Amino acid sequence: MILSDLSLTRDEQRVRASARVRWEDCDQPEREVFIETDKAFSEDLSPNPHAFLIGCLLPAMHFGEKRIHLDARIDPLLQEGLRTAMGIIQYWSGGAYKPLTLEVQTGSIPHVSLAKGRAGMVLSGGMDSLAALRRNKLSCPESHPASVKDGLVIHGFDIGGVVERGMKYHVFERAMAALEPVARDASITLIPVYTNIRHLCDQRELWLEKFFGAVLAAVGHAFDSRINMLQIASSYDLPNLGPCGSHPLLDPCYSSYELRILHRDLELSRMEKLRIVAGWEAAFQNFRVCLANVKDRLNCGQCEKCVRTMAGLLAIGALHRTRAFEEDDLAPAALSRFNIRIRHREPFYEEMLPLLKARGREDLVRTIEGMLAAS
Repeated sequence: MILSDLSLTRDEQRVRASARVRWEDCDQPEREVFIETDKAFSEDLSPNPHAFLIGCLLPAMHFGEKRIHLDARIDPLLQEGLRTAMGIIQYWSGGAYKPLTLEVQTGSIPHVSLAKGRAGMVLSGGMDSLAALRRNKLSCPESHPASVKDGLVIHGFDIGGVVERGMKYHVFERAMAALEPVARDASITLIPVYTNIRHLCDQRELWLEKFFGAVLAAVGHAFDSRINMLQIASSYDLPNLGPCGSHPLLDPCYSSYELRILHRDLELSRMEKLRIVAGWEAAFQNFRVCLANVKDRLNCGQCEKCVRTMAGLLAIGALHRTRAFEEDDLAPAALSRFNIRIRHREPFYEEMLPLLKARGREDLVRTIEGMLAAS
């Protein structure tokens, strides 16, 4: 793979950092990859070579490229981290993914960030990121360098990430609107970001188990003139770790001297995160866990993520208090149609069982136990 033509362009509404991707050892089409933001943040975005090197690494490994060539100076700390990341992916894949040769210039000199001490966080509107933001704001004084000041909301992941489902910009705008009261309450700035890096390879297993954390990090590096820390909420807690696109072993490998990637809250279970969000009214009335992106509803109440979240909120006695779901209860039939083996979901359901049993929801307990037995 050859990365070239790194550039920054502007129009009346947005600014775009981009690079040209050419493949050498597979028949994938040449294309432009980009990271964009609104004009209001045009001074904060740059065509940082770190962003595109990190963002393109996993697709290059997936398609069997032998090298990535980029005529730019790369931080030696990042180079070391990428070699480690490739080793982790090789191990997780049983050797199917081979490390690449990184043909880059070495020894970049870190610039002094004008935003020294400014932290950002990736915000999806889901339980992981909202719990992470709340915890940060309760534990870090505003004057502390790790106190989050910016929330990066990314189009090109669950919204706009799968080409055949369409770009759904209206859904993204709705998600941004839902996060506005959260941002006001937390005293952070929301930054909309648009990227097509996922479109390099939208093979589901690659995305979920190896790739998406790298794209989060790539976006962070494109904003490293504004932030010098990017916080990423954990997907799993310590007892339930396994291969995942965002992982405490993997995410820090994408750090440079100028931008630290922090994978946080590993000790928190999913139910503990639900309790944190349920105790924060601004977030509890405006969270978005849904991947269905249906019309006129923030959360569809029917997909696996919605149903799982509703069950968890029932378990802590909080479902009836949120308007983020229209439903106040959950029938066993809504749960039983899902295969919970996909993407290591069993721990999320196992944790609910004693809480649901204590609330007398034997109907849901029996259903979940049957789902776990089947898996």
